Amino acid sequence: MSSTLRHAGWVLRGNPVTAFAAAGTFLLVAVAVLAPWIAPYDPITSNVSNALKPPSAAHWAGTDQLGRDIFSRLLAATRLDLTIAAAAVSLSFVAGAVIGSFCGYVGGRLDRWVGRLVDVLMAFPLFVLAMALVAALGNRVENIIIATAIINLPFYIRFARAEVNVRRHAGWVEAARAGGDSHAAVVLRFLLPNILPAMAVQISLNLGWAILNAAGLSFLGLGVQAPTPEWGIMVAEGARFIGTGQWWLVAFPGLALMLAVLCFNLLGDGLRDILDPRMRT
Repeated sequence: MSSTLRHAGWVLRGNPVTAFAAAGTFLLVAVAVLAPWIAPYDPITSNVSNALKPPSAAHWAGTDQLGRDIFSRLLAATRLDLTIAAAAVSLSFVAGAVIGSFCGYVGGRLDRWVGRLVDVLMAFPLFVLAMALVAALGNRVENIIIATAIINLPFYIRFARAEVNVRRHAGWVEAARAGGDSHAAVVLRFLLPNILPAMAVQISLNLGWAILNAAGLSFLGLGVQAPTPEWGIMVAEGARFIGTGQWWLVAFPGLALMLAVLCFNLLGDGLRDILDPRMRT
């Protein structure tokens, strides 16, 4: 553990981009946890007399068409979007890692059937598939999480299947079988933990995609519904006022969305450097 931490510190010191991504990710998580306590105003309380005010000392990011404080809404939206992304990626990771690991270990007909199903899922444009799922299930937060988890599932199944397939005949796997461990125990106790560091990179990338997916659904009216603060909704509502000069309604939620996706994507590159054993030599 100490060697991993030292190597992580070396990577962060030598790569300012990765250090920026790690700091940005930590800030996003801190904001999501502390949002109810640090927001200066109620994010859903309107005050029409303050509508469409530009950024000022009283309202750091201005106000929207209903006089709601945009900065407070940004903080609340961070909590919601990260919760959706974390829940969706956790579901898809757990299910995909287990399914893919058993398919890669067993092989044969099961592997072929699951492989064909994954190919069918990935043949569809994934965002269009998410739109169809949410439209069929209803645009509640739980259904957005389920739809986002389903479209991320093929990535983990393919990754886990390929990694386990390479390792299933390794000496330490044969030793575990010879020691009396069942096939399920070999997969869950030995093979699956062995591929988790490599899958952490995919998790980071999927978090960014999940945030973008949730915001895109809300922007189109298929995701979280107003007046709930959410980055996609805020961009959609503010887009009507760009032509009249109220740029802050779109600029701040769009910037928050861009930075969140950028931080998770860049963090994935850093995790690859941190977790790759070849980088420690």
